[in-house]
Amino acid sequence: MFSLANRVALITGGSQGIGRSIAEVFSAAGAVSVITDIVQDIGEEAVTAIQDSGGKAAFYHCDVTDSVSVENLITEIVKEHSRIDILVNNAGITKDGLIMRMKEDQWDDVIRINLKGAFNCIKAVTRPMMKQKSGSIVNVSSVIGVMGNAGQANYAASKAGLIGLTKSAAKELAARNIRVNAIAPGFIRTRMTDALPEDVKQGYLDSIPLKKLGEPEDVAKLIKFLVSDEAGYITGQVINIDGGLIM
Repeated sequence: MFSLANRVALITGGSQGIGRSIAEVFSAAGAVSVITDIVQDIGEEAVTAIQDSGGKAAFYHCDVTDSVSVENLITEIVKEHSRIDILVNNAGITKDGLIMRMKEDQWDDVIRINLKGAFNCIKAVTRPMMKQKSGSIVNVSSVIGVMGNAGQANYAASKAGLIGLTKSAAKELAARNIRVNAIAPGFIRTRMTDALPEDVKQGYLDSIPLKKLGEPEDVAKLIKFLVSDEAGYITGQVINIDGGLIM
């Protein structure tokens, strides 16, 4: 069940955290996990770890905000692997601040990486996926894009934009058997959350009905389902994975 055998999957921002977990879960399910990131040494280390575990993986350095670099990346992947079956738009950053103090570059950088980067990647994979008449795209949004959050107007806007992009792309590509969905993770245990003060973490836990943080593997397993054949009738959806935070 949920086999990804012989699939070629591109995971942006796949060197660490949730992205790396996605790559590991995909490879364990039989896919070739193609990781792209701007941090080359960590990306290559992630690929080596996957290969040492018996999985198939490759790393390509790419800045998703550069449309030419993204087009070249997809061309290289198709040249090397003859196809591309899955795209996970996971690359993202935060540059938090209250609106009244937020600098223009804080807004622009977050929108450019989180939203424009996803657009660039979707646009680039559309042609080979349409030629194949198959494909699955998952955009990693956030519960913040659904409910908003003080001090994160730029991040919330970028993640809400991903939801609109998901629904529009799903409608455009469905006729070619290309499915597009989004997930909205809540508070997931990463190095960033591990570094938070205990009182802040406790505040998060108090707001989550399941009273625990999610794990990167929880997110990866949901995405594995969404890109698998078992989810073949699901497109244009936004699935929260947040321990019940948003009901």
